[in-house]
Amino acid sequence: MAHSSGAPLRSPGPPGGGRDAGSPAPRRRRRWLRRLLLGAGVLLVAATVLLWVLYERLNGNITTDTRTANELAEYEKQRPTALVAGAQNILIIGSDSRSGAENGKYGTDSGTQRSDTTILLHLAADRKSATAVSMPRDLMAKIPSCRKPDGSYTNEHFAQFNWAYEDAGAACTIRTVENITRVRVDHHIIVDFASFKRLVDAVDGVKVCLKKPMDDPEARLRLPAGRQVLHGEAALGYVRARYSLGDGSDTERMGRQQEFLGALFQEMRSDGVLLNPTRLYPVLDAATKSLTTDAGLDSLRKMYDLVRTVRNVPTDHVQFLTVPRKPYQYNADRDELVQPDADQLFELLRHDRPVTVTAHVRPADGKSGVPPREPGPERTGDPAGDPAGASPSPSPTAPPTYEGTTAARGICG
Repeated sequence: MAHSSGAPLRSPGPPGGGRDAGSPAPRRRRRWLRRLLLGAGVLLVAATVLLWVLYERLNGNITTDTRTANELAEYEKQRPTALVAGAQNILIIGSDSRSGAENGKYGTDSGTQRSDTTILLHLAADRKSATAVSMPRDLMAKIPSCRKPDGSYTNEHFAQFNWAYEDAGAACTIRTVENITRVRVDHHIIVDFASFKRLVDAVDGVKVCLKKPMDDPEARLRLPAGRQVLHGEAALGYVRARYSLGDGSDTERMGRQQEFLGALFQEMRSDGVLLNPTRLYPVLDAATKSLTTDAGLDSLRKMYDLVRTVRNVPTDHVQFLTVPRKPYQYNADRDELVQPDADQLFELLRHDRPVTVTAHVRPADGKSGVPPREPGPERTGDPAGDPAGASPSPSPTAPPTYEGTTAARGICG
């Protein structure tokens, strides 16, 4: 049948007047979708490979110190036991090694190294606080017999604390710290000059304030007075300088190091670093490069797990202090512990109890690590100190308030 006009009837087209499935437009859309999915798959694979490469690179930056672990295992029966599950004690050793191109410019590599900075970092089991205790390099201490790198052994002797590292390395330093404190050291980290500078540069420097200009040829540092941001080389000189600031004592240098570390902690935990991949990777790269640790911290995953547990610690609960000490009675250029204050501090750390820290107050003798207080009972006997296994009796009085700082205070106040 035809219309009155005589034109033949046509079959109706697709609903809405669209084109059928075989037309060119749907085919183009399918090709475009396939290409989009293929491109997305290629990008996903590329991103996965890149992340794996970066992860392996960061892992490869870390050096595992197996020698220390092997030596400590030989003396396991002599070491203190951990008293509180979950609490962690990490010994941070600042090495002045001249090995390598970057460290070599600070002096000739004679094959020896010293530790002028040693910090016992206590992380509370609940991860709501962290306490960093500086051990003075000139503290007179009983250093046990230790195995040297050449396989020979040192004799047990009474000497400056930093001789332990110079004579026989990290294991000897750990055992000496444990003998002094009776605190079990769970992990250790060795940081050299180069890695410290990289870390400061990775957070775009740390802000400091100087009341007076600073000129220290030995630390290779010249700074004007006032507020300024220090980067790698200048930051290293600032924490190493001794004779150009204050009274030239190691006490002031340790106080300055503690304030600087507090400011560095603030920079590293800021959202601008942790939530920005372009800033976070350089920090991770710097934090792992030239770093030497025990097997418990020798991977990016292990270090991240540790950092993740403490990144939310309030800055006013991140505390820095120096173990209480005074001039050694037989040599005023050396140190000895102030008792019972030091043993009370170690007791708090052993039992994971709070440590109270107040702002730095420079004492009259320039050496004491605690504010002036009524004299308490002093330990007597051999100048070399109590036997390594001795544990102080509980104090009938409240523990003292220790002189130090917190990460919240910063350097500029």
